[in-house]
Amino acid sequence: MTPLLPLTLVTAAAALSAACARGGDQVVTTTESVMFVGLENLTVARQETLQVGPAISGTLEAERKAAMRAEVGGALIAVNAEPGQPVARGAVLGRIDDAGVRDAAASAQSALSTAEMNLSLAQRNAERARALAEAGAIADREREQSEWNLSAAQTQLADARAQAVNTGKQLARTVIQAPFGGIVSERPVNLGDIVQVGTPLFTIVDPSSLKLEGSVAAEGLEQLGLGTPVTFSVSGGGGAPLHGRISRINPVVDPVTRQVRVTVAVPNAGGRLAAGSFADGRVATAERVSVVVPSGAVDRAGIRPTVVRVHQGRVERVEVELGLIDGGRERTELRRGVAPGDTILLGGARGLPPGTAVRIGSPAELGGRAGSTTRKE
Repeated sequence: MTPLLPLTLVTAAAALSAACARGGDQVVTTTESVMFVGLENLTVARQETLQVGPAISGTLEAERKAAMRAEVGGALIAVNAEPGQPVARGAVLGRIDDAGVRDAAASAQSALSTAEMNLSLAQRNAERARALAEAGAIADREREQSEWNLSAAQTQLADARAQAVNTGKQLARTVIQAPFGGIVSERPVNLGDIVQVGTPLFTIVDPSSLKLEGSVAAEGLEQLGLGTPVTFSVSGGGGAPLHGRISRINPVVDPVTRQVRVTVAVPNAGGRLAAGSFADGRVATAERVSVVVPSGAVDRAGIRPTVVRVHQGRVERVEVELGLIDGGRERTELRRGVAPGDTILLGGARGLPPGTAVRIGSPAELGGRAGSTTRKE
């Protein structure tokens, strides 16, 4: 019959191997049953940091990102940045041909000068007409005409100034500058391309600070708050845990997924994380350093939870007090009853009766010998 448990039982019938009387004492040697337990059926209680809270998954994105587009049309006459290149704030990334805009700007400046001179002349004529009207030298109609000319000159000057400012801005827009220091992540255009207003030119990201745009189950919303720590890992991150804190919580639950969008601020001073990486982890609503065992090692069927421990080579059942339970990693905190380093049985081995003698390994590994005890009678 195939055994149900992944264990090897070596049984030697208890026998009387020798009896000799010496001083009235009889020495009896018996060989008892020893249960060999494989490594797959045990664990060691360890002291470690246990975190519990809702799971989170999502994509890392740059906290600061600028998608720069053409604000004027024309030929791209200079490209000074390549994807992956670091740039400083204000660095010139490229230039758009400004010949037409420059001519318009020069014309606007000329019109502004003319308007300023016309206003000056209109002001002098208006002042002269007021003085003559007071002396009765001219009719009121002529004075009113001078005042109208002055108002028209002021309006023309305002229009000329606005046009000059607008063309000056258009001229400045032919020079594409980095809005902040960062890395050029995209550059979909090349030197000589003809661009229109709105054409994508460069994308700049600041790699020093990332954000994790993720989702958590709506049931865990009440446990979340701004500043709540988050522990996660990313693909290609070497397996080391990464840390961040919740910076924004969307108050609206997605009606389809029943999840809530949250944003986690992730420091990235060393630049070792890349935007676009997939991340998954846990919002640490509670955290404690304590004795931890796999959740499968705990028996909750009785009045009080218990674990099966190997102590001095024999099985014993120990009552324990449970603490935090990490359902994702299937780890449970034991606040009392077990110490770090204790050997705990798993799986079918938990069914061994208390007092059973056990040895770790297989008979082949241990030479196939059963344990023996000697007593005097």
